[in-house]
Amino acid sequence: MLSRLRILNCFTCKNLSTQATTISGFYRFTNLVDSTTKPTPKSYELPDWVKFSDSPTSLNGDYDEDFVIPSLAPWVDGHLLHPTPKLVITQTSQPNNFGEVEAITTLLKEKHSSPEKVAQALAQLSGFKVSNGLVELIMKRFSNNWVSAFGFFNWAKFQTGYEHSPQLYNFMVDILGKSKNFDLMWELVEEMACLREGYVTSDTLIKVMRRLAKAGKHEEAIETFRRMGKFGVKQDTAMLNALMDALVKGNSVEHAHDALLEFKGSIPLSSHSFNVLIHGWCKVRKFEWAKKAMEDMKKHGFHPDTFSYTTFVESYCREKDFRKVDQVMAEMRENGCTPNAVTYTIVMLALGKAGQLKEALELYEKMKVDGCVPDTAFYSSLIFILGKAGRIKDAGDVFEDMPKQGVVRDVMTYNTVISIACSHHREETALRLLKEMEDSSCKPELETYHPLLKMCCKKKRMKVLRFLLDHMLRNNVSFDVGTYTLLVHGMCRSGKLKSACSFFEEMVLQGLAPKQVTLKLLLGELESKNMIKEKQHIEDLMAFWDAASSRSEKILQSKTQANIEIKNLPFRHQL
Repeated sequence: MLSRLRILNCFTCKNLSTQATTISGFYRFTNLVDSTTKPTPKSYELPDWVKFSDSPTSLNGDYDEDFVIPSLAPWVDGHLLHPTPKLVITQTSQPNNFGEVEAITTLLKEKHSSPEKVAQALAQLSGFKVSNGLVELIMKRFSNNWVSAFGFFNWAKFQTGYEHSPQLYNFMVDILGKSKNFDLMWELVEEMACLREGYVTSDTLIKVMRRLAKAGKHEEAIETFRRMGKFGVKQDTAMLNALMDALVKGNSVEHAHDALLEFKGSIPLSSHSFNVLIHGWCKVRKFEWAKKAMEDMKKHGFHPDTFSYTTFVESYCREKDFRKVDQVMAEMRENGCTPNAVTYTIVMLALGKAGQLKEALELYEKMKVDGCVPDTAFYSSLIFILGKAGRIKDAGDVFEDMPKQGVVRDVMTYNTVISIACSHHREETALRLLKEMEDSSCKPELETYHPLLKMCCKKKRMKVLRFLLDHMLRNNVSFDVGTYTLLVHGMCRSGKLKSACSFFEEMVLQGLAPKQVTLKLLLGELESKNMIKEKQHIEDLMAFWDAASSRSEKILQSKTQANIEIKNLPFRHQL
């Protein structure tokens, strides 16, 4: 662990040291200096073309959209997907090889108006054996694109000698639920029930309840719990807790409370049942109800634990009421509950966001008293608040010290330092950190890429942007509505309106609902540039989307009507 003095310096020193600390991707980031610092040794200094890569123009006065930092060019070029890969696989090829995966990926990236159109396009692929591993990989890549995922899922299902595993059915159920295609989701669950006993499991119905609750369909989520016996799934404590947790995360602690009252007579409760309610009431700032749930917990023979108290701590931190935070932590100790690393991380992060850096640091001493060892999340949060305060060198020191203390850098750690690098327009640093993740087998996620994509849009680094989008696919990270929104907004602000239209169209064709602010921005930019044809295309696209959405609502009222109407949706056939 960094010494107390070293950590204290992270918060208090005004003149930060500029000595490079490592040869890892982060070392360049620690060379961000202000006018008060000593000159950085020349051997570690960033070249001018990196230092000023965020300036409005390059040396020739224009953006070089194909520019890639020379030292990273081989890595970037090696990850770009070939624009026209061979789509027909020979009989001699091995299943799940790189060529097959990339061929399928390239095909599914194209704009398809329906799962049926996807299946028709996949008919071009022949001569290789479908496997559960291949299907899982492709579905991960397109988990936020239900049209491509469901089309591929249905196509694979009918390939000779192949059968989806229950896990893949569950994955597809979750994808359909996430995209709010609840009619198709239930049809798939019914299909699973008809296949054979044991295909529908508790995991299946937990996914269903979570997706329904998140979509605000709280009563339907509870009804799913009531009917789970139909699918051979037992109502027990774990399933009741899962239902309540889904309802709380779906912003209805009231429904969670009703569910507990309804089923507590037939299903045994656990301490977690009450912790879910405590969390839910604290989340909506109804602390009296939360305290009542804690009292009910005691009446049922359970003792409030660290999780119970930490829930109150988190809520008071959100309100920046640190006096009450101290009171709760004191009460914890009095009742024999020692704050853990999660508790301290929450408090430290809240203090840092509130600008109380010195107080945040002092928590380390309190942790030692409680015998609590800082973990990866604590380090990552410390890096975050240092970066937010502009203490870039100190954030680098903490980052570099982690492995020395036996603390593993995880995806949250890398997300934090990449975001800091991007916010300071350090293009090379950010990309080197992504490469370091790849080299250390730390899998990136959506939150890893978003600041990188935003930076590339702002800098008009179109080749690097294409690389990042391909890198996401290769790491099985599916684009969600937030990704497309970021890209459309970024392209509009950079004057790349045709690219903005392309991303917008791709988002709609994947069944993702665009935000009104995104539509308004794009139409406004197209009108200002007198791009009448493109503006009309976007308006037509949204007219089809609105018609499809309207019809889909009516379809849900009748399954028979659904089978007729779904074939006639303009959105599915005319785009």
